[in-house]
Amino acid sequence: MSKNQKQTSRRSFIKRVSAIGGGIALLPTLSLSSCAAAGSNMKLGLVTYNWAKDWDIPTIIKNCTEAGITGVELRVEHAHGVGPDLSKAELAEVKKMFDDSPVEIVGMGTNEQYDSPDAAELSDNIEKSKEFIRISQAIGGSGVKVKPNRFHEGIPREETIGQIGKSLNILGEYAADYDQVIRLEVHGSGTDELPVVKSIMEHANNPNVGVCWNCNDTDLEGEGLEHNFNLVKDRFADIVHIRELNIGDYPYQDLMNLFVGIDYNGWVLLECRQKPEDTVKAMIEQKEIFNKMIGNA
Repeated sequence: MSKNQKQTSRRSFIKRVSAIGGGIALLPTLSLSSCAAAGSNMKLGLVTYNWAKDWDIPTIIKNCTEAGITGVELRVEHAHGVGPDLSKAELAEVKKMFDDSPVEIVGMGTNEQYDSPDAAELSDNIEKSKEFIRISQAIGGSGVKVKPNRFHEGIPREETIGQIGKSLNILGEYAADYDQVIRLEVHGSGTDELPVVKSIMEHANNPNVGVCWNCNDTDLEGEGLEHNFNLVKDRFADIVHIRELNIGDYPYQDLMNLFVGIDYNGWVLLECRQKPEDTVKAMIEQKEIFNKMIGNA
């Protein structure tokens, strides 16, 4: 592909992702359907974290189909086995299994992070992230989840924030050539604070990079949930991570009210912590609660 063709492809892709409600691009967001009720395009999916970490691809598809869960983010290093060790033919087979099912691959959930003061480690994490971008495209995904991830003693916080932002810009540029997006999970020690995430995103001004809201206790700190939500709402990615909607004190109904309020139309992904006796039944229960919350909002 020529340089001009790549630039055209990238511009076309950025234009497409800018239409995601509350979405990734810095451009004004548009609802996909002016006739649909606000929030009606929000979709419930699953992260293969705890609940699905021991499932292979056929089991993921079977159980998600039974539960009415239509999307899945594949967390790395789980039993599904999707990762750098697979050949192109094996990755194509994974894609075919999902293409032939009602379940969509949302992308890869990685542990790659960009805070290290060690230049070689940072470079390695960026290169590994690029590999997961290629893997996500090969299996039919639309993006890759990454982490900030923490601050280091003796390193000014602003220096680390700038480094993370610069790394995300590199990856956003790279991912656009593969029709992928970069999803920065609100995660880590210190880097899970929403004012910090806002600062990171001011450095990461590539419109192909967005924030994955992660439902942390730190969301409620400072001036509270709505204030922190508003700090980053213009840079939301197309995925959100939630825990069990009916366990704990996190104000999920308030959060859903906020997402419906901006007509968010991305994936809301279950990243659950409990170990239910019947996981499919638990998934069905979470979907029922989710639908009720969206209706209430």
